[in-house]
This record gives sequence, structure tokens and C-alpha cells, in this order.
Amino acid sequence: QVQLVESGGGSVQPGESLTLSCVVSGIGMDDSHIGWFRQVPGKEREEVACISKTSLNTYYARSAEGRFTISRDNAKSTVYLQMNSLQPEDTATYYCAADQRRSVYVCLAQFWDSWGQGTQVTVSS
Repeated sequence: QVQLVESGGGSVQPGESLTLSCVVSGIGMDDSHIGWFRQVPGKEREEVACISKTSLNTYYARSAEGRFTISRDNAKSTVYLQMNSLQPEDTATYYCAADQRRSVYVCLAQFWDSWGQGTQVTVSS
């Protein structure tokens, strides 16, 4: 059984930082690409960042590049999303997802198979 559990969300003020964690079980970390996605009510789920199974490749959405950093510690079965300089438009439910189907991941939500339950990030004054 594949399970991904996000944590680390919360409420912060603009300019502050948060680090999200995704603990993965039921799949081999070395064989799984991991992505972070986010969604707000009434909008489609959008990509934030993705990382290849060995950390050799990362992708960042334009909205995240330069502010967010995705990383992973396969020995701890955990993927992280460090979010700096948070802004109100970053408010969303953040999900992590796993892809075992592809040699090279596609960082778009429809191509990912296993999802966590999400963690809420709220950025407001």
C-alpha cells in the first residue's frame, strides 16, 4: 500500500518561510519520482516542484523558482519543500505525489499516481 503523508503546513505572514515534509511508505524511494502540487478551491491543481528519484533533476514552476527548494532524503523516506518569501498567492492545500511509471517524470498533476491527503498553507497579514 502506497502512502504519502504531508506535514508542516500552517499560517504565516507574507515574507516568512515554511518547510513541508512528505513521508513516503509502500514504495521504494529510490524508484519513485516525487512532486509537490497545490490547489485552491475552484481551481485546478497545479505543479509546484518535482524531483527525480535520485535528486539529479528538479523542476520548479515559474511561481516557485527562486523561492522554493525541493529536496529528498531517501534514507528517511522523506521529501521536503522549503518555501521562502511566501506571499498570499501561495495560499493553497499542498499535496505530494509519487510517480513510478516513468523513467523521466512529467511535472503535471494528471501524470501522477499516488497522492497524500494534503497540508494547508495560509499566507496572510
